[in-house]
Order: sequence, then C-alpha cells, then structure tokens
Amino acid sequence: MLALELRGEPYVKAQRNAELQKLIGRSRGSIEFKHQNISAVLLKLGEPWISGYKPMANFQSALIAGVERYLDRNPVLERKDTMPLGLAEEGAVYIGPAPALDISERDGGSVALERLVRKFDPAARDARNRALGKRGEERALRSEHARLRMAGRDDLARRIRWIAEEDGDGAGYDILSFSESGEERFLEVKTTAGAGRTPFFVSSNEKRVSDERPTEFRIFRLYDFAREAKAFLIKPPLGDHLVLETANYRASFG
Repeated sequence: MLALELRGEPYVKAQRNAELQKLIGRSRGSIEFKHQNISAVLLKLGEPWISGYKPMANFQSALIAGVERYLDRNPVLERKDTMPLGLAEEGAVYIGPAPALDISERDGGSVALERLVRKFDPAARDARNRALGKRGEERALRSEHARLRMAGRDDLARRIRWIAEEDGDGAGYDILSFSESGEERFLEVKTTAGAGRTPFFVSSNEKRVSDERPTEFRIFRLYDFAREAKAFLIKPPLGDHLVLETANYRASFG
C-alpha cells in the first residue's frame, strides 16, 4: 500500500483490511492498530508511512523484526519508482515552526528499535541519496523565487543563486537568497522524505558558517518530500535547536 501511495496509484484501505481479516483472522480494529504500530517504527526510521495510519507506539519486538525484514528486501526511499516527482511545483513551500528540542526522545524506545535505527541510519541514508538532495535544493530554490515575487521583490528573486550547483559544495550552504528587505540569506537545504524530526548530518563547514554568519545562515529543512513538501527554518546557534554529535573523524598522517 505504501509503495502504491507514493507512486500516486489508487487503492482501497477497507478492501485491503478485509482481505487481511480473512487471511489472519484478526479484527478490523486490530489490523488498523497494527498498521499504526508499523507507522511508528517507520517514523523512527525517517520513512514515510501510509496516510491515515497515525503512528502509535507500544509495539512488540516481533513487529520491529518484521519491518526490518521488509526493508532489507524493499528499501522504500532508495527505490526509483517511489522517488518524489514534485519539481514542477513553482509555489512557495509551506514553512511552519521548527520542532522543539526534546532530549527525552534519546532515552525512549526498545533495544530492538534502537538497533534497527542504527542499522538503517536515516541521516546517512538521506545523505547518500544525492538525487533526493538535489531535488530538495531545487524545490527550495523555486520556493525562494516564489516567496520574493509574491512580496513584490522580483529584483531580489533574480539575484538568487544556487551556490551548490554553480560553485560546488565548499561554501557551507546551498542557496544564496534574500529577505524581503534585501538582507542576504545563506540557506543550507536538508531534505528527507520522512518526518521533520528525522535526523540529518551537519558538516563542520556548515557549522563553521553558522557560527561565523549567524544572522545570514539558516538550515532549510524540507520534509515529507515523498508527498507534499513542507519546511521549517533553523537559525543559529544550532545547539539551541539540535543535539549535535560527532559523527566521524578526519584522519591524517601528520
């Protein structure tokens, strides 16, 4: 059902539920609750879930193992036939409030779920997915154009630059844009097909730019990209909004 939904192909949930009732002898409500449990595991993995099955925790370890077996065979976000196709959208992305920092999340979850999250590593998966990253940058670029044009600042919209595409990745941000009053905005785009709280990588260069240019720098977090992209902005100091951990080390011989 999830693959069909991400491809925009129709299906009937009630029909699928009825077929499962016949197959496994469970009630309609029990099957719906189990789908919500699956959504909760997918949420932790930064994967999209079936619309209407709101994530519901308190799931069994056997379900985690089942999700793991499925993803081993069918990595949802890395399949080309489930990649989002939203580049034709020209309007501004909806930008809402950023999630609050909640360190209590780091202490929750079962050992089996924590192991599964480490295995699939949502941040590393999204970072490897160059097509997703590039599509996200282009969507953010179009959104910035639309925002400034709606504000009557066509002059500023024409000055927007896709830095990562034109100059490479060394600047520490992806897009040079502007506020409606003309101040520069350095936008580092982080894209996921999953939920907004899906973890992501911040490079040492991006962190340096955020420290040196806090007035201009923003993380432009695009999420739910597999359906209808939404976004929020994170401004420096990043440590006020994110738990920053050392993910790797630079090794040299002197």
